[in-house]
Amino acid sequence: MGERDGVLSREQLLALLTGDPPLVRDLPAPDEQLQPHGIDLTVATVARYASKGQLGASDTARRLPEFEPIEPDSAGWWDLVPGPYLVRFSETVSLPPDCMAYARPRSSLLRCGVALHTAVWDAGYSGQGVALLVVYNPAGFRLQRSARIAQLVFHRLERPVAEGYRGAYQGERGETERRSSDRSDGG
Repeated sequence: MGERDGVLSREQLLALLTGDPPLVRDLPAPDEQLQPHGIDLTVATVARYASKGQLGASDTARRLPEFEPIEPDSAGWWDLVPGPYLVRFSETVSLPPDCMAYARPRSSLLRCGVALHTAVWDAGYSGQGVALLVVYNPAGFRLQRSARIAQLVFHRLERPVAEGYRGAYQGERGETERRSSDRSDGG
């Protein structure tokens, strides 16, 4: 491994949190969220899948399903029955061209019978990401707004990418709060 590549430490992450733009902003509880090798992400919104999606050989054939937002109760709790949900994270991430990340579920989530499925966060991505939360526990699961559900682990690249992420999800915010049919870009 080179001098620059590898997983970023707490100290490196702390320094990047004060950058312009900060690596991650809108942290509800920074002292609790900063971990030895990552930053915990919290849940902002939860939505049900309301229609089928489509993924073709080209981006023009991509159609996201519609989503039905689920409102938490007055104390900020969602009571989730078994099944899949789209969750949006509270934090906004801005990855520099020399850094990428993976989001991994917190172990407490797994111990509750709930899985969190995520994708690669490419260098240059900026936005509030989403994840697929699947409740496998037959008794269901209670989740509170701002609960820490994932840890974003950052990897420094050996060299910065010449062109960072430029996909349809760049700059995404609050997508679960509107139906995907409102998107005209097909992404």
